[in-house]
Amino acid sequence: MALSPGTKLGHYEILAPLGAGGMGEVYRARDPHLGRDVAIKVLPASFSRDPDRLRRFEQEARAAAALNHPNILAVYQMGTHEGAHYLVSELLEGSTLRDHLLRGPVPVRKAVDFAIQTAHGLAAAHDQGIVHRDLKPENLFVTKDGRLKILDFGLAKLIVVPHTSDPGTLTLTERTEPGVILGTVGYMSPEQVRGQATDDRTDLFALGAILYEMLTGRRAFLKPTSPETMSAILNEEPPSITEVVRAIPPALQKVVQRCLEKSPAQRFHSASDLAFALEALSDSDSAAMPGLPAVKSRTGLMWSVLVPVAAAVVLIGMWFTRASAIPVVESVVQLTDDGQPKAGLLETDGARIYFTEGPSGSFRIRQVSVHGGETGDIPSTLVNARLAGLTADGATLLAVIGSPIPTQASLWLLPLPVGHARKLGDTEVTDASLFPDGRILYAAGSAVFLAEKDASNPKKLEGISRHALAPKVSPDGKQLVFVATNANSQWAIYEAEADGTGVHQILSKGPGLPTNACCPRWTQDGKRLLFTGQDQGRWDLWILSDHMPFFRQGPNPIRLTNGPISYGSFVGSRDGRQIFAIGAQRRGELVRYSLEAREFVPYLGGISAYDPTFSRDGKWVAYLSYPEHTVWRCRAGGNDRLQLTYPPVAAQFPRMSPDGSRVAFSTDDGIAFVVNINGGTPQKLVGNAEGFSSAPDWSPDGNELALTYEVPSTPSGGGYFEARIFDLRSGTLSTVPDSRDKIGPWFITPQTLIATSDGQSKLALFDFRTKKWTDLTSSPDKFVNWEVSPDLKYLLYQTGGNHPKIFRMRLSDRAAEEVASLNNFRGVGDPYQGSTQLGVAPDNSPLLTRDIGTEEIYEILVSWP
Repeated sequence: MALSPGTKLGHYEILAPLGAGGMGEVYRARDPHLGRDVAIKVLPASFSRDPDRLRRFEQEARAAAALNHPNILAVYQMGTHEGAHYLVSELLEGSTLRDHLLRGPVPVRKAVDFAIQTAHGLAAAHDQGIVHRDLKPENLFVTKDGRLKILDFGLAKLIVVPHTSDPGTLTLTERTEPGVILGTVGYMSPEQVRGQATDDRTDLFALGAILYEMLTGRRAFLKPTSPETMSAILNEEPPSITEVVRAIPPALQKVVQRCLEKSPAQRFHSASDLAFALEALSDSDSAAMPGLPAVKSRTGLMWSVLVPVAAAVVLIGMWFTRASAIPVVESVVQLTDDGQPKAGLLETDGARIYFTEGPSGSFRIRQVSVHGGETGDIPSTLVNARLAGLTADGATLLAVIGSPIPTQASLWLLPLPVGHARKLGDTEVTDASLFPDGRILYAAGSAVFLAEKDASNPKKLEGISRHALAPKVSPDGKQLVFVATNANSQWAIYEAEADGTGVHQILSKGPGLPTNACCPRWTQDGKRLLFTGQDQGRWDLWILSDHMPFFRQGPNPIRLTNGPISYGSFVGSRDGRQIFAIGAQRRGELVRYSLEAREFVPYLGGISAYDPTFSRDGKWVAYLSYPEHTVWRCRAGGNDRLQLTYPPVAAQFPRMSPDGSRVAFSTDDGIAFVVNINGGTPQKLVGNAEGFSSAPDWSPDGNELALTYEVPSTPSGGGYFEARIFDLRSGTLSTVPDSRDKIGPWFITPQTLIATSDGQSKLALFDFRTKKWTDLTSSPDKFVNWEVSPDLKYLLYQTGGNHPKIFRMRLSDRAAEEVASLNNFRGVGDPYQGSTQLGVAPDNSPLLTRDIGTEEIYEILVSWP
């Protein structure tokens, strides 16, 4: 149906027609609620009566709404109007890539840039299990500022259609049966032409055809008829690019040829691989772009996850053509393959690498050879031990042991290769590190102390106020380095003398630098400073070097890695040639523990979601996308999905209001927000400047929020946690009496809170009428997670230790039962919230996020200038 200006679709007002788009007419419209113009695609009423076309339209909506990436068209909502279906998306200003191609070939640099952006968008879709299957210049839009957007996921399908535990649970899309040919002739892969099953490599073939056309101005496969074109795709090679355009670098032609391989197995194995190869070429001299060397391997350790890593070594060729003052990554090799989550520090003595492994609450210290191989335990009776340091002689490990949320941990020395662990004093710390001479640097609250080898005679370093983590010590023991927030509320890297004096900033957030930074530490020779930087949810390694001419005069750090692996903790080898780092490709699967079947089964189609929360009536659910940490909501059946927050906000601990109208959440910088489930701008409530707020929970009447509140340190003492109540009606914040070191308060009645105490070894109840705390239950294995069921009838909690378990307690009589063992459950090791959060489904069964990604230790071989 044709819509006239002024027509209303829901609350949207039609402004003007924009023409046809995909399977419908597109209009410019106004969203008065958010004060912005949007695009609305309307499916004609005749199409709505066609089940297949309607299914494909709805499929496009769900596929696109599942994605959030700057190179993918953002879809806001799907609705119906007078029997016609419509889709609301962001409004783009610019033209399609087809419009650009009508003017002839695209300049090489611009063509490569467009291909890189497309590959990044495809990688985001493929990471969510979604293949486009109809990529072509008409479906690529170039905005006025040069941003490329992928349009029309109308033929998209899930790579793997998840099994559902409930016949009423919806998946994002339906399966397209083998033998059915869908796509656009000329950009279809051979497997599409044959009607065979497709995966993400189908999109890489199409992108290769598009890049060929951008570079040459000609289609790779173009014959007089569609059958002849299909035959060419199956049996012929397109003319060499250099036969058409002589100025194309040979290495770029090889990239295109690899995309256009007839066999999917011979193409790039992922869009991330392709993007990385193109980025390396784009940074090279266009007159002499190098080839693509192969990554070296180690027998028995190279498996399928290494294929994306192999793409990283294209940096060799790129850096061979650049100034010798820039370090070169020569190879990336996977060293471990045990499939276990890893966290925290890495250390090496030159022969072994030491690290922390396991879920939060059940950490253990492990080791592996620097040459890779089997991983093994460090013999110890310590429970939930985290690695904190290694003495200079390599004879002893420093470990910290405490609650899953590291507010109260003790210091221990653990001899190598075997020996009895020894506790160091009675000091409670949050983290620690070692000086070369064995002295201990540790953080307590947000203050930093320097103590002797046995942790005696601590001296507070007055010049350093550090949140959570202790600074790192230089190899010569003369300097400290750490990350903190500067006066502009941006991350900054600071140096200081070993006694805490002379604190000065050496780097801060700015153009060309990551949005977040962490964990700076020196290489073994002390000449270079490494740190991790985060962009779009991925962490890469960066370097500062005093041998670079610009260091100390406004340093310009260099990015050492550029995906697709996200690198966390790292340590330089003793000889200085390698960097050992924990690398992750994160993906989760939301699962429910079936009380009847006594096993975990996919929930909401097994989406990569985290920390779900439900309305009181069980009709609505909100959750975090994983690993992006954006808030989404949908109905309990999985339909009517809507994204509520967007990057750079990294949301944590979402909680649905009892009436299902709002979602409260906190952010990684300690601010509590609330957002309407129909979207809009989140409203800031409390936190950050006045203190660190997290994990808001609604009172049963929806008028108050209980918060875990971290009181910042003062000159007279360190910081600590306490429970506070935020009144949404008055905007006031009050402290729950006697709640120091109480963590994770939950309402179970309007007059009762539950929280952990005594280093998370107890669960305690607070009665607002008596203003008293009473113990509910205790566990020597500590409480890792706990949550009240949506109907407020049950408390579910998870314990840690060597044998983690889930328990369920009926609150009416406090009767508790063990529900499930987590000995063999691999929960996600989330960068923001630690272990996977325990959820409770409307039927009172436990919900967790199972880790189906990879997290292993890698060797990054570097050629230093």
